Formats: sequence, C-alpha cells, structure tokens
Amino acid sequence: MNRKARIFMHGEIAGQLEETGDGYMFEYAKSYLQSAEAKPISLTLPLSDQTYKNETLFAFFDGLIPEGWLLDIAEKTWKLDPRDRMGLLLACCRDCIGAVSVESLESEIQL
Repeated sequence: MNRKARIFMHGEIAGQLEETGDGYMFEYAKSYLQSAEAKPISLTLPLSDQTYKNETLFAFFDGLIPEGWLLDIAEKTWKLDPRDRMGLLLACCRDCIGAVSVESLESEIQL
C-alpha cells in the first residue's frame, strides 16, 4: 500500500513522505530547498536534494504521533491499528504542536 503525505514546516510545504512496500521515503520540495528561510525539519533529516529512505517510519515522524491516553482515543475514534504508524501519523498529525504538520496526500505531487 503506497500512502503519501505532504509535510509542512511553519505552514510552508517542506517535502513529501511516502510509505512504499519497501519502507519509507522522504524528500524535500525543491521550492523549499531554494527558499532562504529553509530549515531542516529534523537534525536527522538535514536539508538535501537526496531522497531519504528507511525500512521503518523515520524516528522524527514517529515521534510526532501522540502517546498514552491521546493515542488510545485516536485508535478508538478512527479504528486505527496501533502498529500502523503511517496511518496514525496521517490521522493525528495534521495539526501538531510545533513547526511541523502532516497532510494526507491522495494524489501524487511534483516536488
């Protein structure tokens, strides 16, 4: 199952996260990289035009997913599997506290 998310930094499109059959990929948007205001979304994902790949959800994105009672509410409300980290990220992190937010992407975008 391929699922994609648009990643925002302070409301500006910073890149795209994709779940594939082989794992996960993150790529910064070219327009974001060219911006004088560009900052990495995480120290573990420095600004680069390379595509980052990982077998599991990148620790930074996994850390955005709520824990404890808030996670329990999200799992019950949206009937989510607690092992479906991408599903939890897409459902719970559209309006995160902090600079980064995540928006589910139904169709592919050009970065």
